[in-house]
Amino acid sequence: MSLYKQEFGQNFDLGFDLKDHPYLIDKSWHNDQCPSFYLKVGEQYYVLWVDYADIEQREEETPRYVIVEALNEGSNEEPEVYAGGGKIAFQCDFFTELEEWLKLYQTSNPRVDI
Repeated sequence: MSLYKQEFGQNFDLGFDLKDHPYLIDKSWHNDQCPSFYLKVGEQYYVLWVDYADIEQREEETPRYVIVEALNEGSNEEPEVYAGGGKIAFQCDFFTELEEWLKLYQTSNPRVDI
């Protein structure tokens, strides 16, 4: 079972199939407001926050998908990726827009770990 489902329930809907995006590493934690995943583009780490589809279930007035710059406080072999205070790199409400951002970074960064 995926970590985000353990932390936020079997029925949490990401709006996409996580299996189609193996570069998204689940780092969800039940003390957070919503599931989160990290990815690395070149040398930069990012955290993707995926909030509830239903706006009424969100704790804050933010878009459903938010990507923030993050830091790896661990090693390359055992990353510990944190987004505390990171600059927002991208945000949107629809997965189609998020998917375009991910594709853009894949094509514009030849050394992408996506």
